[in-house]
Amino acid sequence: MSKVIYERDGRIGRVTLNRPDVLNAIDDELPGALADCVERANADPGVHVIVLSGAGRAFCAGYDLTAYAQTAGANNVTQDMPWDPMKDYAFMMRNTELFMSLWRSYRPVICKVHGFAIAGGSDIALCADTIIMADDAEIGYMPTRVWGCPTTAMWVYRIGPERAKRMLFTGDKIKGPEAEKLGLVLKSVASEKLDAEVEALAERMAGVPVNQLMMQKLMVNQAIEAMGLKTTQMIATVFDGITRHSPEGLNFKHRAEQVGWKEAVRNRDQATWDWTENRPINPRR
Repeated sequence: MSKVIYERDGRIGRVTLNRPDVLNAIDDELPGALADCVERANADPGVHVIVLSGAGRAFCAGYDLTAYAQTAGANNVTQDMPWDPMKDYAFMMRNTELFMSLWRSYRPVICKVHGFAIAGGSDIALCADTIIMADDAEIGYMPTRVWGCPTTAMWVYRIGPERAKRMLFTGDKIKGPEAEKLGLVLKSVASEKLDAEVEALAERMAGVPVNQLMMQKLMVNQAIEAMGLKTTQMIATVFDGITRHSPEGLNFKHRAEQVGWKEAVRNRDQATWDWTENRPINPRR
């Protein structure tokens, strides 16, 4: 079964993350499959716009922590020590560039978010041109609390430095209405209206010639890239590797191996664990 599905529906290319049993979590293969589908849509002269979505209960719940955090031993995101930063960078920049196929796409990309677009899932969503989100869906990058830095670095370019810091200093998840208020997404709508809202916008864009859409996207994207997006992504991707191989990052991995990633994530997100000392937080200290 393909981990990302591509279908053409009239002038709309539909790209669907397809690991619903794990909330479309990212593994070694999903980023490449995503980029392949984007390439297929761009190669079809009849496709004017791409709608990106996730199968099942969520858009994407981030990297597959069962494989990357809970499973004992080294893997592509946690090396044995001493670690090679450039080996890590090569792997993670590969993923960053594959996610950025959405940004580079000559066809506009509308991302439809339901359930969750969190951690690496938010990296994918924020590479799209436009995000429409369900009111009860959640978006955020919780690994900024430990074990991550958003490699696509889109937060600052979408919502500015102060609001980006508010999100990345806390690792909070926010729901659709707050994401719209911050300017992180175009629009938040009731979950039962999400499909109709996305379809209406996609159909409206699909009535514009492909070359017109392409010119407008290239023009806007160039302005963002001139602000230093590529350099920011390079730094963010290096920092992401550091977060996973710092003492705190290795302690998170060990905790996930011992008690499972769900409990380690609860410890992280509820601030009940001291990752430097690798023990429960003493509220009196």
